[in-house]
This record gives sequence, C-alpha cells and structure tokens, in this order.
Amino acid sequence: MNAPERLRPAFIATGSGAAPATKGLFIDGAVCQAVSGKTFDSTSPSTGELLARVAQAGKEDVDVAVAAARRAFEGEWSRFKPFDRQQVMLRLAELVEKHYDEIALLDTLDMGGPISRTTLGRRRAVALLRYYAGLATSTRGDTVPNSAAGDVFAYTLKEPVGVVGAINPWNGPSGLTIWKLCPVLASGCTLVLKPAEQAPLSPLFIAELAMQAGLPPGVFNVITGFGDAGAALAEHHGVDKIAFTGSTEVGQKIVRAAAGNMKRMSMELGGKSPDIVFADADLEAAVPGAAMAVFQNSGQICSAGTRLFVQRPIYEAFVQRVAAFAKTLKVGNPLDPATQLGPVVSAEQLDRVTGYLALGKEQGARAVAGGGRLTEGDLARGYYVEPTVFADVRDDMRIAREEIFGPVISALPFETLDEVVARANDSSYGLGSGVWSRNVNTVHKVARGLRTGTVWANCYQVMDPAIPFGGYKMSGFGRESGVEHLQEYLQTKAVIMKLD
Repeated sequence: MNAPERLRPAFIATGSGAAPATKGLFIDGAVCQAVSGKTFDSTSPSTGELLARVAQAGKEDVDVAVAAARRAFEGEWSRFKPFDRQQVMLRLAELVEKHYDEIALLDTLDMGGPISRTTLGRRRAVALLRYYAGLATSTRGDTVPNSAAGDVFAYTLKEPVGVVGAINPWNGPSGLTIWKLCPVLASGCTLVLKPAEQAPLSPLFIAELAMQAGLPPGVFNVITGFGDAGAALAEHHGVDKIAFTGSTEVGQKIVRAAAGNMKRMSMELGGKSPDIVFADADLEAAVPGAAMAVFQNSGQICSAGTRLFVQRPIYEAFVQRVAAFAKTLKVGNPLDPATQLGPVVSAEQLDRVTGYLALGKEQGARAVAGGGRLTEGDLARGYYVEPTVFADVRDDMRIAREEIFGPVISALPFETLDEVVARANDSSYGLGSGVWSRNVNTVHKVARGLRTGTVWANCYQVMDPAIPFGGYKMSGFGRESGVEHLQEYLQTKAVIMKLD
C-alpha cells in the first residue's frame, strides 16, 4: 500500500528521479530556511526511503524564533481575550479533524507507527484542543480573606508564564505537538517547539494549520534540528518555561541548562512501569491487555508496562498465553491497515533494542516469544524487531531495570501483594503502572501503595484530556492534561490594597 500520490511529491523522493522536498523552519508565521542553510534527511524507518530534506536549526535560528515568540507574547497575542483564544483553538480543532488523515499518514511515514494506530489519534487530538479551549475561558484568580493589619482587600491574578520552549521525542509526533500546544494557547503563552529530528514532518504541518486557524505570527514556532538546537532553547534567557518529554538522561541535562534564568519546568521522562497480574484476574482481558501495554507503538511508549509481574500460581500459563498472543501480531509495512506493529524509529534504536535482547539472554532470561530482529523479505529494509516475551527474569537483570523502549516484556513471578508492591517500587522510575484483579480491595491497596503517577486498573494506557498524567521520582515532575496542566503555564500574582 503506497502513500496517496497527492502527498508523495511533497514528502517522498519518488523512483522517477524527482528531487525530495525541502521543509523549512516555521518561525513568525512563515516558512524559512536555517540561517546556516544546512538541512538533514528525514527517512522512513520501514523502508529507508528519503521522505524530505529538513532545515537544520542552530543557535541563531533559536534566537530568531524566541524573539518572534516574545514579540507575539507582548504584542497582538496579549490583546486576545479568553474568548478569542478559545475560538482560535476551536477552529484549529476543526482543521485538525479535517486534515487528520494527512497528519496520521505523516506520522506513519516518518516514525513508522502503523496507520491502523496513527489514525486512531484523531479523537484524542480533537478532544485535547476542545477541552483546553474550555479551560481558556474558565481560568480565574481568587479573592483572599486575610488577617493583615488594617482594612486590606487582597486578590490573585492568573497570568501566562510567557515564552515556552517545548522539546518533544519521536514516538508520538502529532499527538505530543498538540499536547504541548494546548496549554500554551489556553493560557496566553507563546511557543517555540523543537520536535525530534527523527519525526519532524507532522509538527510542521500542524503549525501551518494553526496559522490557518487565526493564530498571530510568532505564537507557534517550530524549529527542526538536533540536540544542539534543543540545548540552545533550554538555556536561552528569553525562554520563561521549558516543557520536555523524553529520556531521563536528556531531562537531567535540560534541568541543568535551564538553571541560568531559573525557568519554570515540567518534565515527562522515562519509565520502567510495573504491570501486576493477580491470580484472580480476568485472564481473557489481562492477556491482551498486558501484551499491548508493551507492544503498542512497538514498545516506544514511556509508560509501557514492561515489567510484567504475575502471581506464582498462574505465572507459567499466563506467560505462555502472552507469548502466544505476541506470535499472532502482524509485524510489517506500517501503511498496511492490517499491520499491528511497525518498525522502531531508527537504526540507532534498533541497535539499542537488539542489544538488550542479547543482554537478556546472556543474563539468563528465556525468550518464550521473539528475541531478535525481523529480516524476512521487505522487512530487511526497515528496523523491525520481533515482539518479545522474556521469562525467568530476575529483578536485578538489566532488562528488568533499564528502559529499553522497544517491544520487550520482562515477566517476573511474585507471591504476595506486599511483596509485589515493594518490588514494583524498587525502581528509579515512577511513571505508569497497572494492576489486574477482580478483587476491589486488592486494586485499591495496590493503587495506594505504588509510587507512580498513574495506576491503571484492569486496563492499560487509557488516556483522557481531563485526567492528569506525569511521573514520580526519575520519571519527572509536573502534570499534563487536566486542570493541573494549565497551572504549569500560569503565574499567580497577589494584589493587596489598603482601604481607607
């Protein structure tokens, strides 16, 4: 199945010898090339095909983008009333819904997500924009009863933080772009977004849609490039807040870089999430639920339930059922609607994942499904990994402690509730977790005991714009979604007036 011909000239170098498109930066409401004139290649992880040449931003481009965002924040955008911002967001929601097939296709081409999965993001993308559009008109301060000396009237104002720098990973290009953009628009901030170099195409397209929706120039800017551009954005003194999603290691670097002007920060970082299955669970739901808690998006989800704890009486049978389920999954061309797992995003990521597969075997884990790279036929051109289930895993193995970011489950047996909660918490991460049991007391006790930002009970990876998401410990701080998310983009100002 090929991409529609109307998109091929813009994003794919065809076999006829046509030159690939060059995609510029999006700054101050217009497409422009990098100051240096440099570009880099965006290629398909499923075929290695060249999709486009993309402008490579450097420090000078970051300066230009931040200056544009500052002008917009202090200029025309500051005069937009909450109602006006809401209307822009609602128009953008309509445009995203109208063009979502193109957005989904770009994500599939650029990072390898199966089209059967990327198209499912339509509801969430539109829901996010409409939910935050509602928050745009409901933000308010408070009057504050106080005991200050004399007759004093006090109240608070909620004001936008200012210029936001956002840095995104490659595992959900369009969804993460919209997730970062929504609180910016609802609060009245402005944004400079640096998407991952592995998947820059849909963020650039969404920026163009945002201008069509009526955003003033400079409110939403997209700079494409590598880590040096992200570092320049993180340390820039013209940026008031950094919102980052990505690895814990890079997050730590950003925290240090942002200290120069004491930026506000929110960090959604790595994970090694426990998914706990008790013997009394509904196994018909738990088997596919536990499997797809990892295999969805080829394991490239920070909250994937990669540490699968299974109660001892059902351990062997359950692991075998998960392995059997894994073997039914169709891995292949992500443009094929029947495909359930696509490639990992890059050769670098392929090497990382297959390195962990080898390491798991060396340390004594037993692969009951998968365990290697797929190289049959056309798959040899891409970065495909078998959905893998390891049994006989110990807590001290690296595959059980380190984030792999691939389709790899480490299955560990446990005996009691208290034991498994303690073992689940014995991690530097604390992003997501799951519990499967028919006993409501068990569910509540486990949920209360786990040190994670989200606990899914008898489900996994369920998300909603109204439900906050974020991590404990080395999985970051701050929350995305819900009213808590908007507060990350607002300052609280106290006004105190002495009355006669």
